Amino acid sequence: MSEIMLLTVILLPVAAGVLVSVLPFKKRRHMEVFLETLVVLNTLFVWSLLINSPEERFVLANFTGNLTIAFKVDGMAMVFAGLVSFLWPLATLFAFEYMMKEEHEKVFFMFYTMTYGVTLGIALAGNLLTMYFFYELLTLVTVPLVMHTLTREAILASRKYLYYSLGGAAFAFIGLIFIIVYGSTTDFVLGGVLDVAKIGSRTNTLLLIYVIAFMGFGVKAAICPFNSWLPQAGVAPTPVTALLHAVAVVKAGAFAILRLTYYSYGTEFLRGTWAQYATMAVVMFTIVYGCSRAVKETHIKRRLAYSTISNLSYILFGAVIMTPLGMVAALSHMVFHAFMKICSFFCAGAIMYQTDKHYVHELDGMGKKMPWVFGAFTVSALALMGVPGLAGFISKWNLASAAVESGNVLAYFGIGCLLLSALLTAIYMLTIVVRAFFPAAGFDYGKLEGIKDPNWKMIVPLTVFVVMIVVFGLYSGPVVNFFEDVANGVY
Repeated sequence: MSEIMLLTVILLPVAAGVLVSVLPFKKRRHMEVFLETLVVLNTLFVWSLLINSPEERFVLANFTGNLTIAFKVDGMAMVFAGLVSFLWPLATLFAFEYMMKEEHEKVFFMFYTMTYGVTLGIALAGNLLTMYFFYELLTLVTVPLVMHTLTREAILASRKYLYYSLGGAAFAFIGLIFIIVYGSTTDFVLGGVLDVAKIGSRTNTLLLIYVIAFMGFGVKAAICPFNSWLPQAGVAPTPVTALLHAVAVVKAGAFAILRLTYYSYGTEFLRGTWAQYATMAVVMFTIVYGCSRAVKETHIKRRLAYSTISNLSYILFGAVIMTPLGMVAALSHMVFHAFMKICSFFCAGAIMYQTDKHYVHELDGMGKKMPWVFGAFTVSALALMGVPGLAGFISKWNLASAAVESGNVLAYFGIGCLLLSALLTAIYMLTIVVRAFFPAAGFDYGKLEGIKDPNWKMIVPLTVFVVMIVVFGLYSGPVVNFFEDVANGVY
């Protein structure tokens, strides 16, 4: 029964996406009901699977030796699959309203829904080969979403995204090959699977391959210098950019690096080596670079894209600390950032949908006209800054605590990067808030005639995100305790 459920949660969204492109819906509302019903149903299946998680892995196909397509519900799978399944129905609801002004809706929702199943394939993968397979599929199903508008900018952005993603996957594939050759298995085992007897004198070679694979998977996590595809992908519809920047694609990159570091290579092999210091230095640079570019950027979605580049490396910073507490911190920010960033992106999308404004300087006075949207944006902005009482503070505190506990001198400099990033985040996020709620004296609100908050399809997801940001900020104990259990191998 559990094997059937594992396949169902992956294949049902894929089938739903294919069906939505061919079924002759008489009314648009019928398509919405069909899609939302299946997405919610799949989410219920996922949560049922996570609550009653099978202990054994499920092997779908056996190629040769220990090369299999297999699935397993372990602690990491619970975190990522739980996050994705919670956010996807809300994202789909938001997309129904946003896409009313776009063309080729059926094609959009076909790939949008299929991406749900593919992302769950990454989350539930039982070994490195299976994760890599779905990782490649994720690129293929999201490229059409980036080029959806078929403008010149969208086509160029989709090409760059495709080239970067395939190039990164090629580097990641090298890491997979070395795990096959020098590991006892490709399965995910906390502590790593490298066979010391096979490695012999090739330690430095394995460390080099780890760095290569780290950078390969890091392409989707928008690590420097492979991050320029992310701001450019902002030409896609907002439900897509929110998907890319908060839930599926970039988090899949971070998730893959956590798997590679803690479950394939193992921190005992990596910690204290030049490979740890090299990857940590790149991550720290990316943190500062991303938020620095966000301060200069005037386009709303591109500003948020650079913010994402910075915040993704928060997750990777936790990963490269390479301690259980580092893993806890990485998981904390992976989950909490998803809510904060999807909230801010959907606020930006609602603004663009209602006003057709795309730049920060065009937002003056809109807080009075769209109080719900800008109220939600303010909460997400404060959370991203790390204000106590909100989710961002918890994950940043965990990151700083992990850095201190590790005793790694370079990690101490990482704390400085986090503090600098918090300051720059306050600048680029609060600039928008201040402009919206406190325009210059004598501002003419008559110019904003007719502007108002969107309907419930956009407001409901924003409200849920705000509630979750506050709940995680005030009552994060159970969630963080679960992350600690995952890091200690309880799940």
